[in-house]
Amino acid sequence: MSDFEDDSTSASDSDFDPSELTDKELQQAFAEGKLKPGLNVVLEGKRKASNDISALKQSLIDLKKDMPWLERLDVTTAPVSEIPEHNGEMTPNSDNINAEDDFQREMCFYRQAQAAVLFALPRLHKLKVATKRPDDYFAEMAKSDQHMQKVRHKLQAKQTAMEKSEKAKQLRALRKYGKKVQTEVLQKRQKEKSAMMNQIKKYQKGFSDKLDFLEGDQPQKKGGESGKAPLQKSKKGPNAKRRYKDEKFGFGGRKKGLKRNTKESVNDVSSFRSNVAHGKGPHRPGKKGGKNANKRPGKKVRQKMKSKGR
Repeated sequence: MSDFEDDSTSASDSDFDPSELTDKELQQAFAEGKLKPGLNVVLEGKRKASNDISALKQSLIDLKKDMPWLERLDVTTAPVSEIPEHNGEMTPNSDNINAEDDFQREMCFYRQAQAAVLFALPRLHKLKVATKRPDDYFAEMAKSDQHMQKVRHKLQAKQTAMEKSEKAKQLRALRKYGKKVQTEVLQKRQKEKSAMMNQIKKYQKGFSDKLDFLEGDQPQKKGGESGKAPLQKSKKGPNAKRRYKDEKFGFGGRKKGLKRNTKESVNDVSSFRSNVAHGKGPHRPGKKGGKNANKRPGKKVRQKMKSKGR
């Protein structure tokens, strides 16, 4: 029985799959030691404090090296003396600075830097170390000229592409606007043509006796009182209405009753010729003068003339 139990327990351990367990089961398995090592790290003993003063002092001693100051360049000084700042008020001492006041905090940093410069510069001059860049000093570029040329070409190509894109947008906008204007002009012309054709039909059918539509486009009245365009007087010659009537009826004047006699025409006999009036003149060759010169033959005579002709 004991051998069988050992085999069953070993088989159960081999079939153990941690991925199928819940959190509580995993904790229980970890407590029983069934989980494989490496997945979890067990901390033994008390965790060390982060602010270990003795360890920090020991690390500081280890970092200190017996080197000259020129190699270390470490400066530890107090801020410079108080100076009037911030609307004439004295800048407070570093011990009395309010950390929540941005101006006081930044001024403390500024005075600390000033003190470091005043301490370091004389020592550098004493050690004959130059603190200013010479006039003929040229710094070497961090990147090569070839790399900068590539960057320049890339920037130029990008700028050119942006300019082309902008020009293309402008051309598309201009084409769109031009097409819109052209469509509006064509629609306006078609509308004017239709209106003129309607006016012509009305005039032909006698519904209207006005020919104002022949004047074309006329400016509207100022103030927008009326939508009708007034007739524009032509500077040279008569207007279109007058020209149309002159072409159809002649050049004006009274036509009716022109051949009627008046007192002056009855009394004026200067152009009367008796021989012309009675057909006796020589201006009618082949005609016999006399009383019955224009008398028509009778019916019997006409019948005889017809029978002779047959």
